[in-house]
Amino acid sequence: MKVLITGGSGFIASWVRRELLARGHGVLVMDHQDRRQQLADGEEFFLGDVRDTTAVTEAAAHVDGIIHLAAVLGTQETISNPRPSAETNILGSLNVFEAAAQYSLPTVYAGVGNHAFRLIGTGCYTITKSAAEDLARMYNLYRDGGQITIVRPVNAYGPGQSVAAPYGTSKVRKIMPALSCRALTGAPIEVYGDGTQVSDCVYVEDVAKAFAAALEHTVEHGPTERPVEVGPLESRTVNDIARLVAEYAAQLTGREPVAITHLPMRPGEVPNAIVSSDTDTLKQIGMTAADFVPLEDGVHRTVDYYATTWLPDYLAA
Repeated sequence: MKVLITGGSGFIASWVRRELLARGHGVLVMDHQDRRQQLADGEEFFLGDVRDTTAVTEAAAHVDGIIHLAAVLGTQETISNPRPSAETNILGSLNVFEAAAQYSLPTVYAGVGNHAFRLIGTGCYTITKSAAEDLARMYNLYRDGGQITIVRPVNAYGPGQSVAAPYGTSKVRKIMPALSCRALTGAPIEVYGDGTQVSDCVYVEDVAKAFAAALEHTVEHGPTERPVEVGPLESRTVNDIARLVAEYAAQLTGREPVAITHLPMRPGEVPNAIVSSDTDTLKQIGMTAADFVPLEDGVHRTVDYYATTWLPDYLAA
């Protein structure tokens, strides 16, 4: 099977690509930035933007299935500038779903783990991604060719995730790079809010396996009855995660664990929030969270990555 991956140069996409290749599938990487030099054997590149109806339709004409990952990310970032996320996450998804229906292509759409927050007030990222879920359900119910499975990972983390300022160039701050880079450089870890909120994290390799399995299920059996929620069996607080990162970074650097400081929550973040998964939904695609990489192991792998790949260049700059 040849699979189109939108947003194919992104963090999660890079792991999904490896997983699909390992399963014997071909990959067509679609991205709005030319990254064809990063292709592996078995991959092809299609330069295009999901906001471009013609480009999406042309790419879809050459594949047997789609994993739709392209999105504008960010919580507070999308509040201050909501239009790009609306254009990409809603209209771009509409283009993907329309092309998939035109060619009767099984499709997997990446939802969000905090989808329920749209009912209590949150950022444009969650609002727009959840709106696209509604469109997916509409296609499945009422459009010939609608075969869309929704996969909702919680916070995916692991090697390769981009680093935001002041330690990198990414415009969006993600929890594990932010914690790891501060801990490795001896700076206090910054946690927004009191840290008692639950924001479950799942190792990106397990997320990639879920996307690949969901697509294979959709090919064989059609869309799952419920969205597939990808997360750990056991929930942990943000403070728990911060302590794990601080302690392991201390082992690597030979310093005492850095302090954990608390900052006011940012716009779009919900005090005392619980972002977790109904892991029973994984059974629909033949998976169980019991097989996922434990948080401690995942943190070690991730901090090791930043210590060996990011830290030397940062210190030399």
